[in-house]
Amino acid sequence: MEDFLILNGKKFSSRLLVGTGKYRNMAECGEAIKESGAEIVTVAVRRAELAGESLEDFIDPKKYTFLPNSAGCYTAEEAVRTLKLAREMGSWNMVKLEIIGDRETLYPNMSETLKAAEILVKEGFAVMAYSDDDAAITKRLENVGCTAVMPLAAPIGSGLGIVAPEKLQKIIAQAKIPILVDAGIGTASDACIAMEMGCAGVLLNTAIAEAENPVLMARAMRLAVKSGRAAHLAGRMKKSATASASSPIVGRIG
Repeated sequence: MEDFLILNGKKFSSRLLVGTGKYRNMAECGEAIKESGAEIVTVAVRRAELAGESLEDFIDPKKYTFLPNSAGCYTAEEAVRTLKLAREMGSWNMVKLEIIGDRETLYPNMSETLKAAEILVKEGFAVMAYSDDDAAITKRLENVGCTAVMPLAAPIGSGLGIVAPEKLQKIIAQAKIPILVDAGIGTASDACIAMEMGCAGVLLNTAIAEAENPVLMARAMRLAVKSGRAAHLAGRMKKSATASASSPIVGRIG
């Protein structure tokens, strides 16, 4: 059965998106990304090289879709300038818009995000916007014309998992564009739950990069996202407050 994630008119087989930061070295990063099965890789525009190693030496831009992001930006003006630079550098049209509100919590600044999203959409960008878990805000981003909205599950890099599932469920229920969880995923079960809830995909970085064995965790995340998606499509059984025998009583001997 065909089940593609469609972003900006392009089909992707994998619903797992991964980042490239926090790894011990770029060789490990490249190996983990390969094992994850991801087809979309986020790249901070401000980090073109690490210790003299080029990202493209380990992650082939012909094989992967690079998703430049505005990580480290605190204003709409700064984010727009950064993503315009990304388009000039690599002709990247699909971008991740991320504008941080403060350095302590790393929560998104939604007023600046909305302002930047409107500008970028008008200038022809396919915007995937990092957001908080406010359903009203995510709907406004959709109405502005974003390609996808990526609400946080928990603070960036916290690994806490989905701390407010009811809020995420409300966002998914009202959306007419892909909703991808971004930030807060800690382990494979978190990613699986997000997919079971109906998320179109999961974007993560720290959960793989800071695992004791990043390559093995990348494999776990690949399988978790696939499993969670299959469970969502299958449709779970109804919950019940009482027991229900799995074996029939009719025709029982004795």
